[in-house]
Amino acid sequence: MYKTIHPMKAATIFEKLWIQYSSENPSAGVIFDLFRREGENVVNDHVAFRTFDDPRVGIDVLARPFLQAGYVPRNDYSFQEKKLRARHFEMPGSPDAPRVFISELLLGEFPAEFRELVTEQLDKLPASLLASKELILKGTVFQPLHFSVYERLREHSEYAAWLYAFGYRANHFTVNVNHLEKFTTIREVNEFLKKKGFRLNSSGGEVKGSPEALLEQSSTLVNGK
Repeated sequence: MYKTIHPMKAATIFEKLWIQYSSENPSAGVIFDLFRREGENVVNDHVAFRTFDDPRVGIDVLARPFLQAGYVPRNDYSFQEKKLRARHFEMPGSPDAPRVFISELLLGEFPAEFRELVTEQLDKLPASLLASKELILKGTVFQPLHFSVYERLREHSEYAAWLYAFGYRANHFTVNVNHLEKFTTIREVNEFLKKKGFRLNSSGGEVKGSPEALLEQSSTLVNGK
């Protein structure tokens, strides 16, 4: 007799991710509630994840629950300056479903000492955790954390240091401005949030991207205020 294993539905995955993310980043829940009180229906444009290009935890591994839920891969991206590769996934026939972006750090682009340090940390992870269908929800998996390891990673890659400290969880959630009724531009959204006391990431300008590039985005700083 065999036990049938049913994959998580996409809505369940995102609900779990949001509960985890908003509990650790309360300002995200506050922003969500602010828009709801304005009568807006908040649509999440995408969720992003980080990992290493090690076959035990690479893009293909993190994508499994989404693929089982019906998502399909769409485009691949290369960010040479940041030494990253990424892929995004979409739910066919559901244009409002959040897109999923998973990026991975290309370890082969770094010095041997850095690669060995990352591999050493991954080698400590139990096989049961690496085989988990909910790895994307496991959070900080590199336990116990050591500040010296964090600093050594950060010397080469802030991305790697973040991943070491925070592990496998959503890196950020989003508000799709195109689905808002009262706010027609990202700049109006930014002004609304600033009036509510939130600080924006102004490095490189509060708005990154352009209409010509078909992408404009802003982000709040950690803890928002």
